[in-house]
Amino acid sequence: MLSSCHTNPFLSEWDTPYGIPPYDKIKVSDYLPAIKEGIRQQQQEIDAITSNPQAPTFENSIVPLEFSGMLLRKVEGVLFNVSETDRSDALDAVVEEALPLLSAHGDNIAFNKALYERVSAVYHGDQGSLTREQQIVLKNHFEDFEREGIGLPEQQQARLREINTSLSTLTQKIGNNILSESNAFKEKFGFSVSDYPEKMTTTEDRALRKAYLEAYTMRGHGGNEFDNRALATEVLKLRLEKARILGYPNFAAYQLSDKMAGDPATVDSFLSGIMKAATAKAAREVAEMQKMMDADPSVPAGSRIEPWDWWYYAEKVRKANYALDDEAIKPYFQMDSVRSGIFTAAHKLYGIGVEPVENAPVYSPGNVQTWKISDADGSLLGIFTTDYLPRASKRGGAWMNNVRDQYITPDGTEVRPVIVNVGNLAEYMNVDQVQTVFHEFGHALHGLLTKCTYPSVSGTGVKRDFVEMFSQINEHWAFQPELLALYARNSRGEVIPQELVDKINAALNFNMGFMTTELCAASILDMKLHEIEDFEGFDVDAFEAKVAAECGLNPEIGFRYRTTYFNHIFSSGYSAGYYGYLWSEVLDRDAFSFFEASPNGVFDSALAARFRQTFLEKGGSEEPMTLYKQFTGREPDNTAFLRGRGLID
Repeated sequence: MLSSCHTNPFLSEWDTPYGIPPYDKIKVSDYLPAIKEGIRQQQQEIDAITSNPQAPTFENSIVPLEFSGMLLRKVEGVLFNVSETDRSDALDAVVEEALPLLSAHGDNIAFNKALYERVSAVYHGDQGSLTREQQIVLKNHFEDFEREGIGLPEQQQARLREINTSLSTLTQKIGNNILSESNAFKEKFGFSVSDYPEKMTTTEDRALRKAYLEAYTMRGHGGNEFDNRALATEVLKLRLEKARILGYPNFAAYQLSDKMAGDPATVDSFLSGIMKAATAKAAREVAEMQKMMDADPSVPAGSRIEPWDWWYYAEKVRKANYALDDEAIKPYFQMDSVRSGIFTAAHKLYGIGVEPVENAPVYSPGNVQTWKISDADGSLLGIFTTDYLPRASKRGGAWMNNVRDQYITPDGTEVRPVIVNVGNLAEYMNVDQVQTVFHEFGHALHGLLTKCTYPSVSGTGVKRDFVEMFSQINEHWAFQPELLALYARNSRGEVIPQELVDKINAALNFNMGFMTTELCAASILDMKLHEIEDFEGFDVDAFEAKVAAECGLNPEIGFRYRTTYFNHIFSSGYSAGYYGYLWSEVLDRDAFSFFEASPNGVFDSALAARFRQTFLEKGGSEEPMTLYKQFTGREPDNTAFLRGRGLID
């Protein structure tokens, strides 16, 4: 009786505070009917555009295209957030069925020649009356059609449809396998993969550290039902075939054709320069650690530093050089305190206010908290949700999702965003985890402070190798002494001692050779995997070994992610794009140098207002380098990046 009376929440307006999804009322069985209805509605909206007898204009073609499929976005914003954070077999089945439907629907739009002709007519017409944001939106739509193969013969388009459908299901399977392997790791050892670095740092038993490392690096690689080698290879082959059909020599060339970097050669050169400096610094770090190992009576004489020794002996060097102990730090970085820190920093910089939303519907009660974010004048900026603690149903890592984008509807109504930050963090955090919280909130601020009209360019709707600039720059405020004095308190309310503050900041660049090498090597592996032009005889292990040798990867350091659990490049949109973290870091460190040079200090509110207006409010409504030069007045300078990572003095 109750079941028959259930109304699908996606098919009506949400009577919830600030339009937060009514998670408590959504059933797994609601998703697919809502997706199918969303597809039907958007197709109807597209048909209305193409059947319009009037000459194509921005208002009658691009605007309705931008705002088509709003029901579908509504469903996807919830489904893909919940499926990543609270997965279940039932949800997996929904996603598995939904992905081919969504892929086919996306292709129906991408290959709609009547729609393309209207977009093309507007693009090639007089754009003088358009705002800059409208010009960018128009350009993006036109170029998307071109990049997706609108000009290809039907036979090739049909093959692209098959490839896109296969890729959507294969990458989902890879992501599910990684989660299953990570859960198996936890079941075997009693701690999650997110705690792996800390366990490698604190475990004295060398044989046990080796066992941890072998299990960690063999995820998706064990010959069981969750082995990702064949799946990853198939994805890479399909991506190459897609790129070839679209006229590119390899998938990296296709991916980079609309990014800041532009082409693989630029990225390869960029990474090569960093790798050379990073591996040299890492070699010096090994020498210091080797002295610690040589003096360790528990290790046989003549032992050499191995990959399973790095974290452990690096910590010994850190304690010796900086007298910094994670266990002394953690009491001051309890989860609620750190969250207070990101809010306090944002208030000091941008004047925003934060208050909890009581009794807000959430997808995982007890794990998720919801906050209302307001501007200095009291106006609503958006809703922010945090989900920080690990659980078996959540994929690894940390990320930001837009459950709802910011935009202004054609009738002038402004819609403010609903944003979630997800992590796999400890209740009491170390330095790296604190930085992660600030990093993800940097993405959230990009989404919350945006002031755009069109949803496709609002907030984080920017080029992939630009988006990390805004998360990474936010990390720079995490350990500023004046901010620590406001948020870093222990359970007795005592502020972190100045002695610990000094040690934290002195040690921030410690072990940077290892961290830079590990990050750069993963970026190189990603690029090389997507630069392959012939998969004859391809073998994952042999290829990784070849890349490691060619890029000069120190034998004591492995890849941060091996191919079989490199979730970023298979399930998170970073294929041939993982380099973006380093690329963006050049930009963020250079931009932050303006705050460091300010006579008003790094919390200069006037400078922050200019940063907000130039970048955060603009989203993707202007070309990245144009915005960057507006803020800095010049081309990016990598000096702050190299110095910040300790690669130059």
